[in-house]
Amino acid sequence: MKLIMLGAPGAGKGTQAEILSKKLNIPTISTGNILRAAVKAGTPIGLQAKSFMDAGALVPDDVIIGIIAEALAGPDCANGYILDGVPRTIPQAEAMEAQGVEIDYAVDIEVDDNTIVDRMSGRRTCEACGASFHVVNNPPRQEGVCDVCGKPLVIRKDDAPETVRARLATYHAQTEPLIAFYRERGKLKTVENQPTIEATTAEIEKALGL
Repeated sequence: MKLIMLGAPGAGKGTQAEILSKKLNIPTISTGNILRAAVKAGTPIGLQAKSFMDAGALVPDDVIIGIIAEALAGPDCANGYILDGVPRTIPQAEAMEAQGVEIDYAVDIEVDDNTIVDRMSGRRTCEACGASFHVVNNPPRQEGVCDVCGKPLVIRKDDAPETVRARLATYHAQTEPLIAFYRERGKLKTVENQPTIEATTAEIEKALGL
């Protein structure tokens, strides 16, 4: 099965991709990871990407899609894959089609903005060991203190309400149009956010007929 995960930042795409990856025994392809791998491996397109990164410039869509197409042609993707974090825009989706990158379904996890702001502003992260907690869903045993290493927990800048709202505005402007793009192609599966991770997984599995 070849899937794309869609949804706003904080909708739970990464978590659900990980669960589906284990269930279906197919890899999750994250743009950041394969970009770093291609640069490290020194592939021609990886070196091209590195030249932009070294110059402090954004890596252009055609280079990113080229790296993705290269990764998807690998033997580990022969039985399918889950794309997380790409495409982010209509031009990226069109470039993927032009490169022959195929998908079966785009899974859109629908969560309203206020829920996302509440969810992300409740996150607490340990700067020392990287452990992550949530004041409601996964609280530390002692408020403000990491269960793992005992160091203080902080709110990351990315999780501050004003940063989250800015990221949501970017998502609505650039990425949300992909919902209509995949709906027109008959590939969209919309899943309403559920109260628990397990319930959301169950809805996704039902939508995909698993």
